[in-house]
Amino acid sequence: MLNRYDVVVVGAGTGGCMTAKTLASAGLSVCLVDRKDEKAIGLKVCGDAVGKHHFDNLGLAYPSGKEKEGDISGIKIYSPDLETVFRIMGEGLTGFMINRYRFGQRLLKEALNAGAVLYDSTHVFSPIVNDGYVKGVKARNLKDSTVTEITGKVTVDASGVSAIVRSKLPPEMKIESTINKQDRVVCYREIRELNVQLDEPDFCEIYLNLEAAPGGYCWIFPKGRTKVNVGLGVADTGNHPNPRSQLYKHILTRPMYEGSTVVHGGGGIVPTRRPLDSLVGNGVVLVGDSGCQVNPIHGGGIGPSMMGGKIAGEVITQALEAGKPSRENLWPVNVRFMKAYGAKQAGLDVFRIFLQRLSNSELNYGMRYQLIKEEDILKASMGEDIRLNVTDSARRIFKGLGRLSFLRSLYNMARTVKKVKQLYEEYPTTPKDMPKWKNKIVELFAEAKRTL
Repeated sequence: MLNRYDVVVVGAGTGGCMTAKTLASAGLSVCLVDRKDEKAIGLKVCGDAVGKHHFDNLGLAYPSGKEKEGDISGIKIYSPDLETVFRIMGEGLTGFMINRYRFGQRLLKEALNAGAVLYDSTHVFSPIVNDGYVKGVKARNLKDSTVTEITGKVTVDASGVSAIVRSKLPPEMKIESTINKQDRVVCYREIRELNVQLDEPDFCEIYLNLEAAPGGYCWIFPKGRTKVNVGLGVADTGNHPNPRSQLYKHILTRPMYEGSTVVHGGGGIVPTRRPLDSLVGNGVVLVGDSGCQVNPIHGGGIGPSMMGGKIAGEVITQALEAGKPSRENLWPVNVRFMKAYGAKQAGLDVFRIFLQRLSNSELNYGMRYQLIKEEDILKASMGEDIRLNVTDSARRIFKGLGRLSFLRSLYNMARTVKKVKQLYEEYPTTPKDMPKWKNKIVELFAEAKRTL
């Protein structure tokens, strides 16, 4: 088999397949490398929810048949005491519950039909770096243990949170090789068949409870009237509780799960932070979880990864037409992704940092008095500024409760979100302006973690 390609894509997930499809459709020679067998690609522990707008923006056909397991009309967010429920509907929150395996197989088929070549059951263990450029990968065939070098003019790391290429890049690539554990969430979820029917099978439910899910949340995402994706995530701190144990203790003890059966269970790690400050280096591009292209609040990564894959494929094509896949020629990946999603993602990252520092009682009070209204949560989730609804009566109540510090933190959060988004609007158009911008964004997030 030919081991030289225009582009080597590591990881055949949603981001990797979209990258490969885009590149192959442009006439480039592309290989997809994945450690899973071809028939297992698409099997992944996931929330299984995808916004309709991602399909519209990418020109993808909507899920149908057995690939679609439900429609989403909105989200219900529950306070820790369950006394307040925010019911959020509107454009941007409609979507689909998918069969993750069938959807993954569909994207793989589209990439292969476009002309990509698949190396399945193949484990990438190292990038090949020569003369300051990534020029492919070293990989081991898991069936016969043979080691091979797969070379390419550009290598795309779409290997997920393991970031097998990114984590082994030399410092001169100017790409963050590691991320802080506190910017990751450890999750466990089960697909369960219920003995009862759900009242609203088109509404996803999110439960905020820092005792049950410190630094994360619990979720119940319906897959029709009698099946759910139910799970729990916790911040990846040094002493975090086991998410499976927390799910069984706090959620699966509810009456609706009595007599239910487990269809599938499993865990994983999700990066929940702003995107890496740069997604490119000489001959290398990051897509999906490897570049932290994930919504920091709910951990949704299917849509952003596909968006990142399409952008990467288009820019790589242009860079190779220009003759050299340098950091400078690949830089539009950064500019386009930051404008399309990164600015919103960074603002939501500030909101995440704020939420992780609250107590259950503060969450209860904040939701009860609607310091942020339901419609404003929808707008914030779509990337608009966070609007506060702090009336004089609310100030008096919080003063009497001795919670003015909570209000101050809320104001600081809203201001910081605005500052972050403004800074992303000034994202550098060339690498030479990056150091100055990076210093500003690092200082701003350090301040947020000190003051919120």
